Amino acid sequence: MSGFHALGEGEGVTWLGHSTFLVRQGGLTILTDPFLTKYASPYPPFGPKRHSGPALRIDQLPPIDILLISHNHYDHLDERTLRRLQNKDKMQVLVPLGVGDLLRGLGFSIVKELDWHQTSVFGNVEVRALPVVHGSGRGLKDSNQSLWCGFKIKSEKTKLFFAGDTAYGEVFAELGQIYGPFDVGLLPIGAYHPDYFFQRVHINPEEAVQISQDMRIHHLVAMHWGNIVMTKEPIEEPPIRFAKAGREAGIPDHRLHILKIGESYKISSE
Repeated sequence: MSGFHALGEGEGVTWLGHSTFLVRQGGLTILTDPFLTKYASPYPPFGPKRHSGPALRIDQLPPIDILLISHNHYDHLDERTLRRLQNKDKMQVLVPLGVGDLLRGLGFSIVKELDWHQTSVFGNVEVRALPVVHGSGRGLKDSNQSLWCGFKIKSEKTKLFFAGDTAYGEVFAELGQIYGPFDVGLLPIGAYHPDYFFQRVHINPEEAVQISQDMRIHHLVAMHWGNIVMTKEPIEEPPIRFAKAGREAGIPDHRLHILKIGESYKISSE
């Protein structure tokens, strides 16, 4: 976590594991999809289990200005983590349509639901919900009853795309035309095998690289791999395929970021 503190007033991201990042932009600290417990399941110890520990304990998090939730699946909206976050009465919470009541029920006071393409502004930071290809649901009877999204986070200096969870689709080329280019993209690269089943909801490493080209993303940061045992691919396979796909697409190695848990990347235009 020394990398996060070293960012200071600079802009960058720190990977806490899975899809959880601390993002520093516009002088604010933003937390994405916090999952810092052991099981991504309503009934632990049953369900997907964490393979490697998070970068820190929940009580070690810095003060959070903005909390972003991309959708309500258990590995992205973890009630056990959210219940233990501090300063819930001050934190700005942005969620897709239909997810707000769940956050309010967990004690958060300032909760705003966003439809695709809607924005919210905090100080020098604009957050916009963007369409992605996924779904939602926390039980047998609420499939796709709430929205899911990615987020564009824009400060005066940098523009970032947080994909949340997604499959591949034509929408990314459209987003690139409307909102690109992006300085950095936080892109899922794991939980894809067997392809015939998961390609409807998750991208593989090659598709992550394709999204970066569609959206005109300069620096790629891998996420959603190596932390939770959810699918059948070897746990170390996604970053190998990601690096290979990036090189084959002509992306220099210094623009492909496979962070260790707790490691930071300071956003650069190089």
